Amino acid sequence: MTRKSVRLGSNPCHVSLVALPDAVVSTLTGIFDVMNAFALIGTPGTGAGAHVPFHVEIVGEAVGPLELASGVPINVQRAIAGIESSDIVIVPSVLLRPEGWEKGRYPGMVDWLRAMHQRGAILCSACSGMFLLAETGLFDGKDATVHFGYARAFASAYPAVPIQPERVLVIAGAREELVSSGASMSWHDLVLYLIARYAGATAAQEVARMFALQWHQDGLTPFIVFEGKRDHGDADIQRAQEWLDNHFSVAHPVEEMIRRSRLAERTFKRRFTQATGLTPLVYVQRLRIEDAKRRLERTEASIDEISWRVGYEDPAFFRRLFKRTTRLTPGDYRKRFRIPEFARP
Repeated sequence: MTRKSVRLGSNPCHVSLVALPDAVVSTLTGIFDVMNAFALIGTPGTGAGAHVPFHVEIVGEAVGPLELASGVPINVQRAIAGIESSDIVIVPSVLLRPEGWEKGRYPGMVDWLRAMHQRGAILCSACSGMFLLAETGLFDGKDATVHFGYARAFASAYPAVPIQPERVLVIAGAREELVSSGASMSWHDLVLYLIARYAGATAAQEVARMFALQWHQDGLTPFIVFEGKRDHGDADIQRAQEWLDNHFSVAHPVEEMIRRSRLAERTFKRRFTQATGLTPLVYVQRLRIEDAKRRLERTEASIDEISWRVGYEDPAFFRRLFKRTTRLTPGDYRKRFRIPEFARP
């Protein structure tokens, strides 16, 4: 995305980094350190007296020590009740318990977030921080992203917010004031985006070099593990899926599923698509590509051999399908996700 940086005069932008008992320490402290790089250690080429673009504070419902989700204590520097306005508010990753996100747990924080937005703040979420921001209602009808592992839980809890978990960063709102980042370490992209927006592209590049941060320019699709929907309640389709789990590489798997189901072809295809959200053919393709990903990560097999083992006799077709599905070629995928030589036993 190309845009001119936005400077708010000579004063640094006030950044409120929200601390909650559910917050994940790595995201919170990582954002704090990177956005404070200018003030704490400077950046290459900035020299003494250089402008510091951000003033970052850890804020919460009360000042003092707060134990985060992992049991690590952190110090809340300012209480939100004393903050009249802020330029940027960031909700870091939160840890979802097995029972899911508990709505209504932080009503005071939600009210404060709405007030900050009304007074001109940009609201940002890192990863699962979207669960809290979604409670404000400000993202209803606006595109957003969230960790792909929480996508179904989020869609169930907040159906009014259209989510795109394969995207690294989503910027929405009339003022581009609603910003969400996707899975886990995509907070790097969020922070680099904010630095580029408020301090300029050069500053963002310098910070990226200093911390060895990388933009996730290929999106998050390569990281997502396909898991077919199973909670649809159609027993016939469930049995077909279970058979397919171990037989997706056979010749003509869709026809074989239909034969085993004893349903009419049109009926089977309609019910399968309705239950899983994918046509039988696309579902088979996703299973085959997922198996190919594991083989690329964990074996020395050639790409042609992997193509054959997952069910494709035409390696050229397999390569095209793999790139269309993951946005990477098989070779690029292997290079990115294989354990490097120095780390192998």
